[in-house]
Amino acid sequence: MSLSIKWHEQLQGFTSLPFPTTPTFNTRKRVQVIRVITKEANLCAAKKERIKLPSFDDDRFHIREFLSHPSGTEDMLNTRALQSFEPLGTDTYRCALPKLKLLNFEASPVVDLRVKPTNEDCMVEMLSCMFEGSQAVERQNSRFSAIMTNHMSWGTDDSESFLEVDVNLKLTLEIYTHPFTMMPVSAVERPGNLMIQALLDRLVPLLLQQLLQDYEEWVHKQLNDDLP
Repeated sequence: MSLSIKWHEQLQGFTSLPFPTTPTFNTRKRVQVIRVITKEANLCAAKKERIKLPSFDDDRFHIREFLSHPSGTEDMLNTRALQSFEPLGTDTYRCALPKLKLLNFEASPVVDLRVKPTNEDCMVEMLSCMFEGSQAVERQNSRFSAIMTNHMSWGTDDSESFLEVDVNLKLTLEIYTHPFTMMPVSAVERPGNLMIQALLDRLVPLLLQQLLQDYEEWVHKQLNDDLP
C-alpha cells in the first residue's frame, strides 16, 4: 500500500480596518491521504501433448540420448526463436527473447531456464523472468512473477514409441492502476487465462513437431558419421 500526502496552505489573514487590535488567523495544514488499492491476478494455463516417435534398433538413437545432446538442449530451449542464449552453469541457461513493442514501450524478456535430462524423463524449468528496457519498463519486474515447467517423458504404447510433454504456466500480476483497480479481479483473470491458454495450444504442438524433425535429422547424421 503506498500513500501520497498533499499539503495545502490556508490563506493567512490580515486586515487594514481600524480595529483596536489586529486579528490573527492561525495557519493550519491539512493532510489528505490517498489510498492506492492493489490487487493480484493469478493466471494459469496447461497443455499436454503426445507425439509418435520413430523406432530404432540401436539404443544410441533413443530419444533420451538426443535430449541429453547439445542439439536436443537447443531444441528444448527453442533457440531459433531467441535473440541470444548463454550457459550460466552445467544445466542453466539465460535466454533473451526478441523485443516486444507495446504502445510507446519496448521490452526485452530475459528468462533463466534449467534443463535436467535423466534416463526416465526431462524437465525444463523457468527459474526467473524479467524485462529489460527503460526504467519505467524495468520497474514492472517487481509487479509480476512467473512459473513455467515443461515435463517431457517417453514410453511405449501398443508397441509404438511416443514422447509426451506436459507444460504448465502460472503468472501473478499486480493490478495497481485506475480504472483496473475498480474492477473485479475476474475481469483481468478471465481474458488473461484465455489468452495464455491459446498461446500454449498453438506453440506446444509446433515445438513438438520441430523437436521430432530435429531428432530424426540428428539420428541420420549419427548414422552417416558411422559410415566408413
